[in-house]
Formats: sequence, structure tokens, C-alpha cells
Amino acid sequence: MADALIRGAKIHYQRVGIEGATPVVFVHGLVMDNLASWYFTVAGSVGVNHDVLLYDLRGHGRSERTKAGYALDSMVSDLAELIDTVFGAQRAVSLVGNSFGGLVALAFARRFPSRTSKLVLVDAHLGDVGFGEAMARTLELDGEERDRQIAHSFKDWLGRHSERKRTRLEGSARALVEQTSLIPDMRTTSPLNAADLQQLSAPTLALYGEHSDLRTASEVLLRNVPSVTLRIVAGCTHSILWESTEFVRGEIAHFLRDGGRK
Repeated sequence: MADALIRGAKIHYQRVGIEGATPVVFVHGLVMDNLASWYFTVAGSVGVNHDVLLYDLRGHGRSERTKAGYALDSMVSDLAELIDTVFGAQRAVSLVGNSFGGLVALAFARRFPSRTSKLVLVDAHLGDVGFGEAMARTLELDGEERDRQIAHSFKDWLGRHSERKRTRLEGSARALVEQTSLIPDMRTTSPLNAADLQQLSAPTLALYGEHSDLRTASEVLLRNVPSVTLRIVAGCTHSILWESTEFVRGEIAHFLRDGGRK
């Protein structure tokens, strides 16, 4: 475990696997998530063949909760500087992102195509028109309505923790939403469109739950990605990382080891 000063914020990260091997960076989801969701599911298997970097997004987990800096472009800049710090300047990496972390990874691949070897999207938000406003409205929920939404969206993640840890996660999430610029930053996020996705050059694996509320729109948008393999995970919702961990782990490990560009 280590911390790095990235663009004025202390960012917590962990490195597992074979140091010096082909680098892979995992990016977790927004608000109630942290690097542990990858650490306990997929990172170990990928680390058998790769140099794996896990990190807590700004304001999440053990990373510093700054007042500002939560716009998508800012998170991509955080990621780029962290990669430079850990692996060396301008190093190309494979990126694996879950939920909002998938959007961060996608935006990185679009901004830095030469630095993106492969891209894996696990039931990822694709940042289409209306995404930012919809995310902001969800984050603005309060009281019982907010608690119901948290319970619905994060039931599989929260269910793996003790009551004490769940309370701590919920408290951190509340502080992130109420004490930072996260909501206005989401609201001003520029949407991605078909032309943006057509610019992606990295071989891409996309995994979506059969019953995910993101599936329909994502399938349409992903047709624009030049080199994409789409897998629909039967019986799963948005929480496929927890609902079908073994399948997701196998697909990611295989793709990063053998799939895409040779």
C-alpha cells in the first residue's frame, strides 16, 4: 500500500502481481466503491501475468477527499499522472473499469490512445447524452429516497461488509456528495457520442449484465467502437462484478493475456 501526491491530492494505491510485467490499471465505481472491489475479485488472477495497479479515486477509500476536482476530465488527469508516477512517464497500460470507473477508463483511452493498450468495460457508463444530469439527480436524493437508492445500487457491494464497515462506507459517501463539488462536476460533464467512440483504437472487451439498466443504450453506442467484443452476462444486473465474479474474472484475464492486439 502506498500514497502519491497527484495533482494536489493524496491518492492511495496498491500494486500487485509481477513488477515490471505488462501494466494493467483497475478503476472502481463512483461514491460507494473503492479499490477493494477489484482487489477481492479480479486483481489477483490478472496479477499472475501482469503488473497490476489498483487505486482509490479522489475522494474515495483512503484517497484524500478534496473540495473540488471530480469532473470526468479531472479524474482522467489524476489517472494519467498516477500512471506516470508508478510506471514511468507516458507508459502504455491496459485499463479495466467498472461502472463509472469504466467511463474514466474510456475517457482516458480517448484522450491518450497511444497510452492505452487494451480496454475492458464492466457494465460501464458510457457518458452518453443526459448521463451527467441523471447522475447529478441521483446524487441529490436525500433521506429515505437516497437510502433506498443506495440499498438498490450497492446491495451486493455493501452486503459483503460488516455493519460497522457499511456504516463507514455510507458516511464517506455522504460526505463526498455533500461536502465536495461532485454533483455540479457531474452535471457539467460533457457527453460522449458515436464519433467519440469511433476514435477508440484499443482492442476493447465490454461485459454487461443481461438485466442491467445500462445494457440497451450501451449496446447501441458500442457498435461505434472499431475493435470491440461484447459479452452479455446471463441473469445479471449492473452488479455483474459481484453476481458473476468467476465469469468476469476469467473473461478479463483471458482478454488481457491473449485477446485483442498480439
